[in-house]
Amino acid sequence: MQINLAKKKKEELSYHPFNPIYPENIDPDRSIIDQIKEEDKLLFFPFESMDPYLQLLKEASNDPEVISIKITIYRLASISKVAEYLANAAENGKEVVALMELRARFDESNNIDWSERLEEAGCTIIYGFEDFKVHSKITLITRHHEGKIEYISQFGTGNYNEKTAKMYTDLSLMTADKDFGLDSQKFFTNMMISNLSGDYDKLLVAPNGIKNTLINLIDEEITRKNNGEEALIRLKCNSITERDVIDALARASRAGVKVKLSVRGICCLIPGVKGKTDNIEVTSVIGRYLEHPRIYIFGPNERAKVYIGSSDLMTRNLVRRVEICVPVLDEKLKKKVIKILDTIMDKNNRIAILNSDSSYTHLNPNKDSCQEIFIREATLEKNRIESRKAEKETLSKANLSSSEKGKKSYR
Repeated sequence: MQINLAKKKKEELSYHPFNPIYPENIDPDRSIIDQIKEEDKLLFFPFESMDPYLQLLKEASNDPEVISIKITIYRLASISKVAEYLANAAENGKEVVALMELRARFDESNNIDWSERLEEAGCTIIYGFEDFKVHSKITLITRHHEGKIEYISQFGTGNYNEKTAKMYTDLSLMTADKDFGLDSQKFFTNMMISNLSGDYDKLLVAPNGIKNTLINLIDEEITRKNNGEEALIRLKCNSITERDVIDALARASRAGVKVKLSVRGICCLIPGVKGKTDNIEVTSVIGRYLEHPRIYIFGPNERAKVYIGSSDLMTRNLVRRVEICVPVLDEKLKKKVIKILDTIMDKNNRIAILNSDSSYTHLNPNKDSCQEIFIREATLEKNRIESRKAEKETLSKANLSSSEKGKKSYR
């Protein structure tokens, strides 16, 4: 009786189990490289699975047209398919370059171990910089296809870690855009020669390229507001401590620009201060997963500039680390990111809001958080996929049965 009661109580106090779904817009039975060449793909962990990215690495490691795979590594799982596929690629004669950050907090020993194992497999390991941690999340696959060079680039907000991809919320963009590929190639070349001052067409790369660009984008919204246009800034990060960014957001607030922030941890910006930050709202997600994406959106939806990346709005990230933020250019994926962030910031859901006295108010405690909404949407998507699969199998069996009857009739 006591055991049953304890079990019941445990179930009541536990979240319902959820497994990430394989995205509806990616066919697991087709080449993932071909699908990325057709259109950009964006994964939203842990509601969508990391498997398409793993499939990309696995396919690239065995693809005779792939020349090289280059990647930055901050944290790997203790048992890592990412490392397995990189080693396999090297053993298959491809150039594999891994920029390994050995100073990832709490993962120093694991990263040293993996760097040695990857080096033994034939990978080239670069160990980063003495004064700058490499925290960027980028993979570059280079192919020689029909006499031309092709690039598949991946940019993430989180680590290449199969374990945390089921516990952290993150975004992962995969693209065959040539400009992204050329920028990515330039990035790895610069890293290999210890050049932190490279110029890029599309990538924003810290320590020199993210902070000023973000402040310029904030100032653009101020200018638009002063010209009588609608202006809006929506930012999501783990922490915000950088003084110059905070000052820029306060300027935007004083100009009448609506500023909405979703901040998981440290927030040195105090919202709701009369005459200074009246137009700034700061919320924080409540849920089972660790919030980890960095999303930066400037402007209302019809003209929004959307960026995702590895960098928080902290001095350490913006000036003392190698970070990457990228624009989301595909219109369909821009809408996906905007919808994600708007759901995260929706005060009709269960959410925490930061007050001007630095306390938090828990809103709608009996409602679902955004994470539960994302789980529900993913479950509906999974049901649609399974329903279509069942219909396809039923139709296939019916056609087979009809074919067999036709053969018997012919005999």
